[in-house]
Amino acid sequence: QVQLVESGGGLVQAGGSLRLSCAASGRTFGNYAMGWFRQAPGKEREFVTAITWNGGHTRYADSVKGRFTISRDNAKNTIYLQMNSLKPEDTAVYYCAAKYGVVTPPYDYWGQGTQVTVSS
Repeated sequence: QVQLVESGGGLVQAGGSLRLSCAASGRTFGNYAMGWFRQAPGKEREFVTAITWNGGHTRYADSVKGRFTISRDNAKNTIYLQMNSLKPEDTAVYYCAAKYGVVTPPYDYWGQGTQVTVSS
């Protein structure tokens, strides 16, 4: 069982940056692939990025490539999402997720989400 808690969301102007964190409970955090998803109002939840258990491989949605960076610190049971050059269309609730195995969805565990709002 893994419990996930996101933090770091907020309001930022277009072109600005935010860093999200996701703290995980459980002794086997290092065995899990981790991902970030987002859901904008009126839209379905979409994949943003993911990272393998050891950080050796990452995957990004085309819409965030070159702007967002996922990382993890297994010693701290935490993953991060550095978001740069933010755009109004990045506005959404961002969710952290975990699964055992490869980064490909579906994911088994989800956080409660953190709101990111980008103003134009």
